[in-house]
Amino acid sequence: MIVYDRLWKTMKEKGVSQYSLIKNYHINEAQLYRLRKNMVVKTITLDRLCEILECEIEDICQYVKDSEANK
Repeated sequence: MIVYDRLWKTMKEKGVSQYSLIKNYHINEAQLYRLRKNMVVKTITLDRLCEILECEIEDICQYVKDSEANK
């Protein structure tokens, strides 16, 4: 399963809030909800987040085995 826990840490380090993503960068609120819930998100959203945060994909998400994610 892909989890997006690293996104929130990266956003904090870069000083970018969810409000800023919505208002300044036009990231859809539904996509942020999906990121918070570790649901499927569009790759274009991930690409845009990397651009906004000036980071690598590894700074946003990671793969975790389902058995580990459910602990």
